[in-house]
Amino acid sequence: MTIVLTLVVIALTVALVRLHRRVEALEARLADPVVVAEPPQPVAPPPPPARRPILPRQSIPRPSLPGIDFETLVGSRLPVWIGGLALVVGGIFLVRLSIEAGWLTPAIRTTLAALFALALLFGSEIARRLPATQDDPRIAQVLAGAGIASAYATLYLAAALYHLVAPLAGFAIMLAITALGLFLALRHGPSTAIMALIGGFAAPLVAGYDAAGIGALLAYLGLFVAALLALAIVRGWAWLAVSALVAAFGWAALLIALVPPDRLAGIGAFLVALAIAGSLAAPRAAIERRWLRAAPLLAALVQMLAIPPMLDFSPLAWGFYLTLSAAALFLAWRDATLLPAALAAAILVTLLTAAGMVQDDGNATEAMVPTAMLLFAAAGAALSRRSPGWAWVALVGTIGPLLALQLCTPWIARPALWLLLALAGAALAWRHRDRVAQSDTGLVGGIATVALAVGILLAMLLPATWLALAPLAAGGVLLAALRLDAQAIGRLAALPWLLLILAAAEPIAQIGVALGKSLGFDVFPYAYLPRAADAATLILLPGIAILVAAWQAPALFGSNRRAILPVQIALSVLGAYVLLKQSFAIATLPVFQANGFIERVLLTDLALLIGALLWHRHRRLATAFLALGLARLVWYDLLGLNPVWIAQAVGPIPILNAATLHLAFAATLIWRLRDFPRRSLIAALLTLDATLATIRQMTHGTILTGPVSTPENWGYSAAMLGLAIVWLWRGLSVGSADLRRFGLALLTLTTLKVFLIDAAALAGVLRILSFMGLGAALIAIGWAYRKFTPAGNAPPADPAPA
Repeated sequence: MTIVLTLVVIALTVALVRLHRRVEALEARLADPVVVAEPPQPVAPPPPPARRPILPRQSIPRPSLPGIDFETLVGSRLPVWIGGLALVVGGIFLVRLSIEAGWLTPAIRTTLAALFALALLFGSEIARRLPATQDDPRIAQVLAGAGIASAYATLYLAAALYHLVAPLAGFAIMLAITALGLFLALRHGPSTAIMALIGGFAAPLVAGYDAAGIGALLAYLGLFVAALLALAIVRGWAWLAVSALVAAFGWAALLIALVPPDRLAGIGAFLVALAIAGSLAAPRAAIERRWLRAAPLLAALVQMLAIPPMLDFSPLAWGFYLTLSAAALFLAWRDATLLPAALAAAILVTLLTAAGMVQDDGNATEAMVPTAMLLFAAAGAALSRRSPGWAWVALVGTIGPLLALQLCTPWIARPALWLLLALAGAALAWRHRDRVAQSDTGLVGGIATVALAVGILLAMLLPATWLALAPLAAGGVLLAALRLDAQAIGRLAALPWLLLILAAAEPIAQIGVALGKSLGFDVFPYAYLPRAADAATLILLPGIAILVAAWQAPALFGSNRRAILPVQIALSVLGAYVLLKQSFAIATLPVFQANGFIERVLLTDLALLIGALLWHRHRRLATAFLALGLARLVWYDLLGLNPVWIAQAVGPIPILNAATLHLAFAATLIWRLRDFPRRSLIAALLTLDATLATIRQMTHGTILTGPVSTPENWGYSAAMLGLAIVWLWRGLSVGSADLRRFGLALLTLTTLKVFLIDAAALAGVLRILSFMGLGAALIAIGWAYRKFTPAGNAPPADPAPA
């Protein structure tokens, strides 16, 4: 209250100061002597008007909006509203004081509060008619708004705090106050409408949202929203319509979360009515944005998804959603801006079907899917010639629910539904039969739907041995459509491929599980792989056929070729991986210790070899295989399943063992690829790793686990020194700067190792001899590098002159 009084005092002071200045200016003007007007002088004709320069479009000055200075805001506008707020707060403090002092009983307090509200309302009408205030409508507006707020506060006292009014009577009083607020909003303008909006939606919380039952509350909310929308239409207040709809959907969400399931039916009906009313009122209430016009239907569709799970996907729950979907289709037919809502209904019915089938408790989902398919198929096909969006409504609303139904329960055959889908696709394509060679959505989508339905229908009816005939039949449908739209056949050719992927979904999923286990360094991924026969007949052989066909026909798959072929190559590699894993069948620990490393070596080296062979023919595919091989080498052989810390046999023969040959083969292969990125560095690191693996195998045998002994440590130093010398010699002889750099780097690393690690384990004469030998070797290498390297023979640069 102190802040309010301070602001009022400041405003009045500023107003008085400005009034005093104006009075002084008027007095000074009256005190000036009268000036006699001189005879008019001849005036020269005005020069011709200069041509107005044409400004650039972006530099044309725009008229600025009228601003509100501090004096107008603080001295004129704020006091009125702060005064109205002060009246409400003063009334509240008066009631509080009477309560604390014990002057009045609850009934008298409530009566006084009601009288105070009525006084404010009568005051608004008096202010509207008095000559002193009728030219300032804000006085009447603020008194009316304060009166409505005080009326709601009185209702709170009577119903919630003192329980002086029965729930049903309180609900009736709430209706009366809300109706009065709407009338005053229509009479006084936006300010009072805001008060009525806030009070009307908050009133059920004051009186108790279930005081008169959920049905009565929904009826009240429906009537209140209808009145607000009517007021918004009459006055052209788009903000009021949007605010009313937002608050109404907020109430619907609150009730869905709070009420028990047996009362949700009324909320479903309320959502349907609210979506229809909001969509019809939006354009009439001057809402211009397209997404705002479709927002009521979209909000209702999303909220409606929460009701069927709570009603166990009963026919009633499905009836609400399908009724709302039918309303969305009808309204989109009337107003094209609502077409996104119709498409959203087709998409969300797929999610609803999947949720109902996942619950799988004998609900009505499967029985309602045909009705949903017919609804969207009929509406979408009938209106598909208007715009491609309606064709998408037909396609999504029929294919989506049936696919969700089938994928959730793949063991149940539903030939009748797939036949229904084929007929729906054929009807859609027939309506667009005159739009050939235009990539028409209805024609192409209808043909695609028929091909999909025929393929899956045959896959259900044929035995597993003849499963490949299903995609062939789908391909026959596409071939028959060649004369209708040749350009679309390339895109539609992806359908048989999708059918093959769908048929191989189970083995592909099993391979995915096995790969996940393998990436986590599980030593038995073989146990999770599918049967070899399934991998061959469902993944590898169809994949080879598709790749051969794509190689022979470059137009196959059309614009989808770049996405399909890499996936198909990856699937073919996975199928081959399953077959290659059968040779060792590593499922026990002894078998893993005997053959685990050898199996990984063969698979990794095979990937590297394929990449090297394809390097000059298909660079992208070769890079993929080489990256796969190197990633396997680093991830498994050097990190997770390294035979140094996980016992695996590498072979008993020094140098001619799996570890050394594996790393040497990889290094040689990478080194021979002249333009491979970082080939010198990768080959050098692999060569160094092969050298160290040789020393490890020579000291430990076929099993490389165990601690590092002193002779093994010396062997590492000697091998690294020898490899550095070989690199330096080779780099000097062939003029390779890379080899010289690798040699010098390895020599430096060896020197640090000898000083920091090896020499620490020696004593006496052995330490002296080791340093002498190392020193002599370093001097000889430095002399040779200086003598034979072109950079070393270059004369030193002349010093710069001072």
